[in-house]
Amino acid sequence: MKRRAGEREKELKWKTKYSKLIFRKSDTVPEELHQTVQEAFLTLRKHECFFQDLVRIKGKDFLTPVSRILIGNPGCTYKYLNTRLFTVPWPTEGYDIKYCSPQIQDACKALIRLNDYLHIEAVKALEGQNFFETKEIKDTTVIDREQNFTASLTEKGSVSKDQSSCCVREDDYVSLRNRTSYNVTLLNYMDPLQMLYLKQEPYFGMGNMAVSWHHDENLVERSTVAVYSYSCEGSAMEESDEPKPEGRDPAVWHVGLKVAWDIETPGLAIPLHQGDFYLMLDDLNMTHQHCVLSGFSPRFSSTHRVADCSRGTLEYIFGRCELALQNLQTDSDSMALSLISLEAAVVKQVEEIHNEVEFEWLRQFWFQGKRYLKCTDWWLKPMAKLEEFWKKMEIMSSLVLSEVGKKEQIKEKRKEAISCFLLVLTERQRLRKEWTAR
Repeated sequence: MKRRAGEREKELKWKTKYSKLIFRKSDTVPEELHQTVQEAFLTLRKHECFFQDLVRIKGKDFLTPVSRILIGNPGCTYKYLNTRLFTVPWPTEGYDIKYCSPQIQDACKALIRLNDYLHIEAVKALEGQNFFETKEIKDTTVIDREQNFTASLTEKGSVSKDQSSCCVREDDYVSLRNRTSYNVTLLNYMDPLQMLYLKQEPYFGMGNMAVSWHHDENLVERSTVAVYSYSCEGSAMEESDEPKPEGRDPAVWHVGLKVAWDIETPGLAIPLHQGDFYLMLDDLNMTHQHCVLSGFSPRFSSTHRVADCSRGTLEYIFGRCELALQNLQTDSDSMALSLISLEAAVVKQVEEIHNEVEFEWLRQFWFQGKRYLKCTDWWLKPMAKLEEFWKKMEIMSSLVLSEVGKKEQIKEKRKEAISCFLLVLTERQRLRKEWTAR
């Protein structure tokens, strides 16, 4: 009786702590979609489109054990751990996108189809959650998937079409759509047999980690994350003599979930088989941390996100450049360039934009080499345009130095402009040294 009571208490904790994690088995996804998506993964790997990222953590650079590629809306970027990734654009109406091969184009088409499917599933899941909350019914998604598995999720309590179309207010519906309108997917690939060393999960004894505990960064607040998993099951694998971590099969990939900054509440380790997917709804990504626990076979995943692009699109950075260049004028006769204003606030704003263009865009793009050219040359033209803007801002920096040195400048005004300028210039020099070292 005590054991049953303990199990009920543990199950109640999972229901209350992890109810916003929705798991779907592969048999709920159309078979034709499975085939096209899985062919897309293999095509991108065949064309060597997956790359390890050099990320920066606490001032030190590390190569990620997982190889990645970002696919999504044209002109979007996604930044994590001080590294900005640039989308390989998926086919989008109104954009002329030339791919390096028809196979890569087909792969991108398959991923936007998966994106549309997961968007619909996420909207239904959120609508269903609202329905159950209204009826004060707790979401019961946690059951045992295996006898030896501590906890996993299933479709128990999943939402029917009638339930998901319940009365949702129009403004709530718009909010649901905005929080599930994925603009990028970050594809991951890892072959554990190629890794010399994997960290052990430190809190619950879950075994080897491919990705450590973390929150996903740079996302729209309370947006849903959708993850489709494809492990290459059936491939040649060596049997491991290592003892099994309690509650999970080390041959099978798992996603781990725990309450953020809490190691008292039991964590979850959910097995991921070929074609399974899961949704992290609402604020789960903020209130919880997740990790990826390695299996034995190679694995792909497609992680669909609503990236916060408020500062991460071409439209945004071109707008910033145009704002900065409003302070530059050309003499109609001599064609000489000069600054319109030397006001400290104007100088500071222009030089900060100058830094943003150089360190958040140009250096981030070229630092990653020619990786994107394996898929498309789409980014070359906008980056060339951005370089032209940057060159003009370099001239503007020279003009600031020239103008503040002139005697006719009012002393106080000149002092204020120099102070603002030197502050940003010092930061620029520091960042240039840092990037040179990288």
